[in-house]
Amino acid sequence: MKVRTAIIGGSGVYDPAILSELKMVTVRTPYGEVKIDVGKFKGRTIAFLARHGKGHELPPHKINYRANIAALKIVGVEDIFATAAVGSMNSSFGLGHIVLADSFLDFTKMREMTFYGGGESGVVHTDFTEPYCPGLRRIIEKAAKELNFAVHNGGTYVCTEGPRFESKAEIEFFKMVGGDIVGMTNVPEVILAREAGMCYAVCALVTNYAAGISEQPLTHGEVLDVMRENAEKVKKLLYYSLDSLTEKSDCSCFNSGEKLCFEGKVIEG
Repeated sequence: MKVRTAIIGGSGVYDPAILSELKMVTVRTPYGEVKIDVGKFKGRTIAFLARHGKGHELPPHKINYRANIAALKIVGVEDIFATAAVGSMNSSFGLGHIVLADSFLDFTKMREMTFYGGGESGVVHTDFTEPYCPGLRRIIEKAAKELNFAVHNGGTYVCTEGPRFESKAEIEFFKMVGGDIVGMTNVPEVILAREAGMCYAVCALVTNYAAGISEQPLTHGEVLDVMRENAEKVKKLLYYSLDSLTEKSDCSCFNSGEKLCFEGKVIEG
């Protein structure tokens, strides 16, 4: 099986509705089994992976990020479009706006962060000067502008451990050190994708204002409500972006993981 492109759906994006001829495959990886939907989009084979599971049963700190990325690598994925729900700490990033992160700050605590843990896998120090693929970001930005969506190509994603929301003091600190948006899932996903030599971009939808900025207490229901209201927007953006993949400019993402490969098995059905 050869699948070049994948969508990783975050909170509120569980349904690969833009794909046809859908089938489910199970990928056995060194880190566990992963279920992936595979379908067609204008003749192109696309993989869809629900990050939290189909029913949002996995909290951020329990997601098997290594298995997810390894599974996509095993089926041949080179380009990943990820979606994420985020809180805004930047007054320019309003509700419903799309932010294409260009850097991150990692405040997670208990997650498996790398494929290179020593031993047989060796020790590799990967460059993260530009963690998100500039070519994919430009494609998404162009698609968003064609659709007249509010989009920001650039912004620092602060990743926290979760599953709780952040405190007001934490948000004040994150703003002080340069954070623009805050979420719970992009690390280590972006790190592992780069180690695996994949092009990765996150389409972060602002669903709420962060603690202390919002006048109301934060709830997960609020996040899901805003994601549901914007589900069609996200689907349209992915549709237009996938349609423009042939326009992707050169990048160096692949060079980071050209020697990394995984033993695995793909089981259909």
